[in-house]
Amino acid sequence: MEDVLEVYKLPYDEKRPVVCLDETNRQLIEETRTPRPVRPGQAAMHDYEYVRNGVANLFMMFEPLVHRREVAVTERRTAQDFAHCLRHLADVQYPDAEKVVLVMDNLNTHSPASLYTAFEPGEARRLCERFEIHHTPKHGSWLNMAELEIGVMSRQCLDRRIASIAKMAEEVQAWVTQRNNEKSTVRWQFSTADARIKLQHLYPKI
Repeated sequence: MEDVLEVYKLPYDEKRPVVCLDETNRQLIEETRTPRPVRPGQAAMHDYEYVRNGVANLFMMFEPLVHRREVAVTERRTAQDFAHCLRHLADVQYPDAEKVVLVMDNLNTHSPASLYTAFEPGEARRLCERFEIHHTPKHGSWLNMAELEIGVMSRQCLDRRIASIAKMAEEVQAWVTQRNNEKSTVRWQFSTADARIKLQHLYPKI
C-alpha cells in the first residue's frame, strides 16, 4: 500500500509518466422494443425484455497528472488483450518515455508474463523493460485511481443499454474526449501518513 501511495507523490516527469491501469466488463444489451423517450411529466420507458449480445471488456489507462485517460474496448479479457494494451502504452502513448510507471492490481493477467503469451521473447523482453510496475495490495484495488475513473465512466456513459461492441466503443470514445478536454482528474489526498493512522490495524504489531 505504501509503495503505491509514494508513487502518487511523485512530481510530473514526461520521461517517467505515472499511469494507472484497470479493467471492467459490461454486458451488451439490445432492446427488443423501441424505448419510449422522455416526455413532459413522464420518464423514459424501456421494456423489461432484452437481448443479451455478450460482454465487452474495457481497459482504463489513466494518467492523472496530465488529466488524460484512454479506454480500449475489447471482445475478451485475456492475457493477450492485456499485453496489447501494454504495447500500446509503450509504443503509442509514451514512445519517448524512459519508463512508464504503472499502477495496477494483482489480477491474474496483470503481469509481465502476459507479454510472453502475445509476443516473441525478444519483443516481450523489450516491452518488460519499458515498465516499472507497482501493484496495489490484495483487497486494496481502491488505491488504483483508474478504478475511480471507471466509476465515473460507468455513471456518465455506461448506465444504459448498449447493443454492440462497436456502439460501446463509439460512446466510450466520446466520453473520453469530453473528459480529457475538460481536464478532469482525480485529486488524490490519502497519504502514507494517513494510512499509518487510519489503517494501523493492517500493520504488523511489533
